[in-house]
Parts: sequence; structure tokens; C-alpha cells
Amino acid sequence: MEFFSVEFFTALVTIIFIDLILAGDNAIVIGLAARKLPKDQQKKAVIWGTIGAVAIRAVATVLVVYLLKVPWLMVVGGVLLLWIAYKLLVDAETHDDIQAGNTLWQSIRTIVIADAAMGIDNVIAVAGAGHGSILLVVLGLVISIPIVVWGSTLFIKLIQRFPWIVYIGSAVIAYTAAKMITHEKRLEDVFNHNPFFEWSFMILVVIAVILIGLRQNLRRAKAARHVQSGGDTH
Repeated sequence: MEFFSVEFFTALVTIIFIDLILAGDNAIVIGLAARKLPKDQQKKAVIWGTIGAVAIRAVATVLVVYLLKVPWLMVVGGVLLLWIAYKLLVDAETHDDIQAGNTLWQSIRTIVIADAAMGIDNVIAVAGAGHGSILLVVLGLVISIPIVVWGSTLFIKLIQRFPWIVYIGSAVIAYTAAKMITHEKRLEDVFNHNPFFEWSFMILVVIAVILIGLRQNLRRAKAARHVQSGGDTH
């Protein structure tokens, strides 16, 4: 991939967007971990906790970039990323297990540990979008630091106001997953010699993830309405 080429910038924008769409959990973890601290220490906990979390994530992502060069791991990573794209649409997980720290160090430690445990989706997505380029991965992570620190809370509010943004994010991740699968060296004969088949496969994968996620959300909303109407009759 040439430096400053259209492909380079497209991949970089994709990495930043993935970081942004998956930054919601980071914001929640940071907010919960630092909520008991005095105001003057909260900012320090946010900054140092995020720096520590990003450093660990950068190392993990670089390792995954190298691992994805192992035969068939691009397919495995792509399938795992498809699951992440689906989970982004339907997951309603809570963060009750995130304990607030009473000291600055406790809060920083909580942020780093929780982010490392929850950040596997981000690591795989960024590594896949980087197409083997360490420079792209590092650039994307560096640009994402201020997004995670200052922008993620704002992004949560945007998602709450415009829920459809999550579907765009899921589509981008599903596209990245499909591209990882089509770029597997063992499948070159299947995809590389037939661009129409390659693009058809990627488009179908994205549509399938969105439709399955939408169907699950509609089914969940219908069940919730049924429970609510049942409760109203008593």
C-alpha cells in the first residue's frame, strides 16, 4: 500500500471510524472508574488511564497484524469480526462490574485492565482494516487518542439521539471483516481473479449482518412491548 495513496487514506479513515464507533465502551469504563474521584483528579485519571489503555492496545494490535499473516487466520479474524459487527447491533450489555476507584491509581488501573479485557473487538477490527500496515495501525491509534478521551462521550450522545449511526458502524466493521476474508492468500484463486464475485460477496456479507441484527432488534422490541402490555393488564 503506497504512502498517501487513496487506498492508504481510505484505510486510515476506516480505522479512525472503527475506533470511534467502538469508543462507547471506553467512555463508559472511564466514566464509571473515575466517578468517585475529586473533580481535579478525574481528568488525570481519564488522560493517564486512556494513555495506558491505548499503549496496551497498540502493542496487541501490532501483534495481531503479524498473526494475521499466518495462513487462514485472516478468515478466522474476519469471521470473528463479523460476530463483533453483529454484537454491536444487538448487544445490550451493562457495565455493573466496573468498580469505581477511590484513588487516582486505582481508577487508572481499573480503566487500563477493563479496557484491555473489552478491547479485543477494537484490536481485531483495526488490525484487519490496516491490511498489514503497522504505520496505518499506529497512525490510526494516535489519531484516536483524543477521540477516546474527549469525543467518545459526545459520540454516545449522538448514538442515543441517532440510533441508526450504530448500523453504519456495524456495516463498516462487516465490510472490513469481508475484506479480510477475501484477502486471505489461500483464497486468492477464489476472489482475486473475479472482482465481481469479490464485491458481490462483500456486499452480501454487509447486508446479511445488518438484516440479521435488525431482525433481532425488532424481535426484542416486540417481546419487550408484549411484556409491557401484559404488565399493563394486571
